[in-house]
Amino acid sequence: MPSPTPPAQEIWFLTGSQGLYGEETLQQVAEQSRRIAAVLADVPGLPARVVWKPVLTDAGSIRRTCLDANTDDRCIGLIAWMHTFSPAKMWIAGMDALRKPLLHLHTQSNVALPWDTIDMDFMNLNQAAHGDREFGHVQARLGVPRKTVAGHVSDPVTTARVETWARAAVARSELATLKVARFGDNMRDVAVTEGDKVEAQLRLGVSVNTYAVNDLVEVVDSADESEVTSLVKEYEDLYDLTPGLRPGGERHHALRYAARIEAGLRTFLETGGFGAFTTNFEDLGGLRQLPGLAVQRLMAQGLGFGGEGDWKTAVLLRALKVAATGLPGGTSFMEDYTYDLTAGQQLVLGAHMLEVCPTLAAARPRCEIHPLGIGGREDPVRLVFDAAPGPAVVVGLADLGDRFRLIANDVDVVAPPHPLPALPVARAVWRPRPDLRTSAESWLTAGGPHHTVLSTALTADHLDDLAEMLRLELALVDHTTTARRFRRELRWNQAYYRLARGL
Repeated sequence: MPSPTPPAQEIWFLTGSQGLYGEETLQQVAEQSRRIAAVLADVPGLPARVVWKPVLTDAGSIRRTCLDANTDDRCIGLIAWMHTFSPAKMWIAGMDALRKPLLHLHTQSNVALPWDTIDMDFMNLNQAAHGDREFGHVQARLGVPRKTVAGHVSDPVTTARVETWARAAVARSELATLKVARFGDNMRDVAVTEGDKVEAQLRLGVSVNTYAVNDLVEVVDSADESEVTSLVKEYEDLYDLTPGLRPGGERHHALRYAARIEAGLRTFLETGGFGAFTTNFEDLGGLRQLPGLAVQRLMAQGLGFGGEGDWKTAVLLRALKVAATGLPGGTSFMEDYTYDLTAGQQLVLGAHMLEVCPTLAAARPRCEIHPLGIGGREDPVRLVFDAAPGPAVVVGLADLGDRFRLIANDVDVVAPPHPLPALPVARAVWRPRPDLRTSAESWLTAGGPHHTVLSTALTADHLDDLAEMLRLELALVDHTTTARRFRRELRWNQAYYRLARGL
């Protein structure tokens, strides 16, 4: 299956100047910009390699560099810095042609000014304070989507914001070539899991196609017994198996079949180059179990997933899995299931039938088997656990007909206030910000989906950068939200996105 972090991905570091200053000054510009790029290259957790490019001093080289970035699959985005004064009309053709994400870094070589020795030579060399304003003006004039980060690269806040943008750029790059396999259609009569797959490919780059469930069943049934045995041994090592599932137990055959599903699914997805997939309990073909354990483990390995044929959530999960690679915390398919409305203690209990990713788990998961009561198949095997507490974000992707909208809510995952001995599924309990009433009313007003992605690894800042790159609307509910202000924001967005799209 596709790797969560494709190898050799690059972020190109561009520096603007002009020939007016002479060769000696341009050499100093190049040396200093190399040092800035080197600092960024050493940022811990940066998901791509920073590649310094020669200083740009004319419109032709700028345009050529931007066109090269567009066609180089290794390049996931550009960082641009106007070290000196780079007349921005030179950047018009390049910026107009650019199709990769852009970060405008407003920085300078030095931290403190040399007050006792500062002269006009120093002033001519270190002009980013107004050189970047020239660049910012032309980006605004052209309507270039970008992130602007101001601050010295020695400041951890500055580099952290660059890293956040870079993770969004990696996710955006993944979407550009993502293939999604839908096993069957979406759940009958459900509205929110529908969507325009042509528009998704046009706007996001993803290719979404349906495959017969029995095409998968053939691969599952032909899985090699040695691979099944190897997976079962892996389950024994990683999870606490209930006695009936252990070797010699009366339900061990069900665990082996769950392993067979995993082996078959992985083979099917790897062979087709798919990074995400969906299933639907209404269309299981010849599968004897609804995939539970297999889906959970494939999500943990970085694949996107959506239940009931929900390809939009599968796409979103894959993108955010890629963005979160290497970060602490987890990212999973999720659903708001039910509430605790106790006054002053309101909580959301999130789960799904079987499919919650174990990257969220607070402790070693238990591998269990229970009746499902839906799907009409044999009892499925699944991992059961509580999600680890911590700050998180819940996000959904909705198709509004004329555009896609991301709806997100900052939340705090908490330990369940009471044990859940009779609930045989993985789950997360969270307290929405600013409170459950405002959160729920805002989510419903925005038309947010009931399937979501819950991430304790990412923040709303990652989503904001990704939305900007994709030109998607992001409606965020956080600690500052009021229902009245949120409604107004949605109305403003409605007008903006319709006008921005044009006739």
